[in-house]
Amino acid sequence: MPVVPAHRRSAALAPFVATLSAYDLGPGGVHRGLPSSTISITIPEADSLEIGRLGSRERFRAVVAGLHLDPAELRQEGGTRGVWLTLSPPAAGALLGVPASALSGQVAELADVAPALAYLPERLAACRSWPQRRALVEEALLAGLNRHERDTGGGELPATLAALSALSGTARVQEAARRLGCSRRHLSGTVRGALGVTPKEYQRLLRFEAARGGLVAAASAGTVSLAAVAAAAGFADQAHLTREWRTMAGCTPTEWLRTEGLAGPTT
Repeated sequence: MPVVPAHRRSAALAPFVATLSAYDLGPGGVHRGLPSSTISITIPEADSLEIGRLGSRERFRAVVAGLHLDPAELRQEGGTRGVWLTLSPPAAGALLGVPASALSGQVAELADVAPALAYLPERLAACRSWPQRRALVEEALLAGLNRHERDTGGGELPATLAALSALSGTARVQEAARRLGCSRRHLSGTVRGALGVTPKEYQRLLRFEAARGGLVAAASAGTVSLAAVAAAAGFADQAHLTREWRTMAGCTPTEWLRTEGLAGPTT
């Protein structure tokens, strides 16, 4: 595949790739993976990545994680750096050739999900700079887009995008269905078929992400008001926020901020 200029790669991938960045787990090489409304791919520069969740532990050379509502522990001993990217759910089919519903609740080896990308860990380890690594990943994703995008056309992708947009615009599933002009049952079938989660579960993920962003922003500003974060993210109250975080993150918001090195005055 010919090398595509960086600006053209970014533009072509923009509808699909939410995040593409380098990571460093830091001392200890341990990170708490939180639930997300996106699909994530983690590729260590060296060694392998150990994922602990639901009472089990597995090792991966590079891992793909589908939508999930529970936390995971990522442990990478030795070299602690790598490449991390997140994809919008519809991107799974377009870039990887696998629907997001097939990945829901799962963590899997990248080479098993998308065999055409099996070469990435070794090639990334040989790169000498971040621009080289980014270009390599983007070229691989563009190649996947060329292979699979034509298979994700028709009416399914627009319907999925419309459903997700409606669910993100209201806290009530019934209201989202009304905006789309369909029944709640039809909306549920569309979302479950595309993502592998229910509309309500998808909204829980969106609300959790909003709270996480609010916590980070408040911590950066110097003081965290859990009540204010809860209200802005759509939780009933601070207690509701804390309950959801215990369930979905395995810790309280304050504990998470502390482990992330973001702890400050909390009210």
